[in-house]
Amino acid sequence: MYVTLNFRGINSQIIPAVKINLESAANHKGDSSVRRTANYKPNIWNYGQLAGLSTSKHHENMKYHRREAETLKDEICSTILEASSDDPLKKLELIDEINKLAISYYFDEEISESVKGIAEINSAKFVDLYSAALYFRILRQHGYHVSQDAILHLLDDEEKLIARAHDSSENDKAMAEFFEACHLASEGESLFDVATKIYSDKCPSHWSVAWFNAKKHITHATNNPKLHRLAGLSYNTVQLQHQKDLEEILRWWRNLGLSEVFTFARDRAVESFLFATGVAYEPQNGSLRKWLTKAITLILIIDDVYDIYGSIDELDQFTTAVVRWDPTEAQHLPEGIKISFSALYDTVNEMDREIQKDKGWNSVLPHLTKVWEDFCKALFVEAKWYEKGHTPSLGEYLDNGWTSSSGPILSLYALFGVGQDMTQTLLAFDNNQEIIHRVSLIIQLCNDRATSKAEVERGDAPSSIICYMREANVTEEEARERTRDLITDSWKKINGLFINTTPNSQKQIIKYIVNIARAANFIYQNGDGFGVQDRETKEQVFSCLIQPLPLP
Repeated sequence: MYVTLNFRGINSQIIPAVKINLESAANHKGDSSVRRTANYKPNIWNYGQLAGLSTSKHHENMKYHRREAETLKDEICSTILEASSDDPLKKLELIDEINKLAISYYFDEEISESVKGIAEINSAKFVDLYSAALYFRILRQHGYHVSQDAILHLLDDEEKLIARAHDSSENDKAMAEFFEACHLASEGESLFDVATKIYSDKCPSHWSVAWFNAKKHITHATNNPKLHRLAGLSYNTVQLQHQKDLEEILRWWRNLGLSEVFTFARDRAVESFLFATGVAYEPQNGSLRKWLTKAITLILIIDDVYDIYGSIDELDQFTTAVVRWDPTEAQHLPEGIKISFSALYDTVNEMDREIQKDKGWNSVLPHLTKVWEDFCKALFVEAKWYEKGHTPSLGEYLDNGWTSSSGPILSLYALFGVGQDMTQTLLAFDNNQEIIHRVSLIIQLCNDRATSKAEVERGDAPSSIICYMREANVTEEEARERTRDLITDSWKKINGLFINTTPNSQKQIIKYIVNIARAANFIYQNGDGFGVQDRETKEQVFSCLIQPLPLP
């Protein structure tokens, strides 16, 4: 079976059209060896049907919904601004509900002004556990420092807290709010440790993707019907925008033709887009979603090239081509690997041109190629470990793994998507490297916890779990506990850095980098959401991208 691939862009003179024998491209590894395979399941989505979602009859009355939403927005704006300063708890509850309903993008300025005013209130005014915990959480989410003492002095002794939390007859909103607040604790604070003794397995909202939980909150009964009506209208409007974005992504992906060639790699354009919506769901962030989705799809393919497909000599040559950003360096590689470089080369160069056109910036190509270079170098280190049969220590593994996680690539793409000024955006990337490092560690550790068993079965390079098992001579469960602790430590570090070191002017865009960790937590929390599509990831695609909320 043969397929012809047409590559457009800068390298068209090098590979204007490539006709490939698919079986040969998938299986060739040279004269003396056979390619490995991860046996990933084929893509489950009908791209043609997904590409037609935004033209369905359901969306014919969307213009009327938008008009109604604008009216409701103005009314609710007044509610936020006019909420009595004598009752800051009500204002905090309103802000919290707006966040959970994923409509905060309508009210960014009003919420910011309200939180600023509440921050000036003495925390001693919040005299019960529920209100103190809500105050602590909302203010910390917005980058304000609040002492944990605001909560600690209200706590019962630990045994009573644990008994209260596990009393199934009691629906205690104070304990639920306390649990959520504890996950805003930073290094050196004891709040988080108390919470984990109460709810050891529950995922806090601070680690979750707000957009993925919005539909559940919208469908619950409320005493604020206007707010929930706006949330329903917003949800369907945003979903329609996402469907249009996805159409563009699928058109790009099918035009590349890579899914027809790379039988060894993951065809996961839909899951990649879902991840991107978890990072930035707001309707105005379409460019971010598009660029991030393209990056993720290429990350998955290149990761598979390094992990299971390429020989060590081929990977050395591929890495050199990326470092030099030169297609001629890839000319002598096998067709499958050469095409993966061409796809990367064309897509990154195209993104640079789009940024210059859309934002009026100078070229950012050196910054884009640098993060891809670092990524490929880190993957090559892992490939050499595999080739030599070397198991690194956990520290050695993570020193390299935070880069091979792709976190720096995703962080730069996110910032380029939301940044307004080129100089300030690059400054934000440089100034927040420790947050990027911690987010990247979370990606890597969540990935390892989800994929380690499958990787062991197919003989891949050791994950963080295997590294620690061999280094410390411990069981798999003990190693998993260690990685869980490292994820927790990274979240604490992120919390402290966001409050104490990220400049106020950068907080609004840095939150999108933190959202990458939240999206990773979702995609890997119940298994490999990229490798295996037919689990929670499939359900979330249906819920967020396909099924609208029923509205009268």
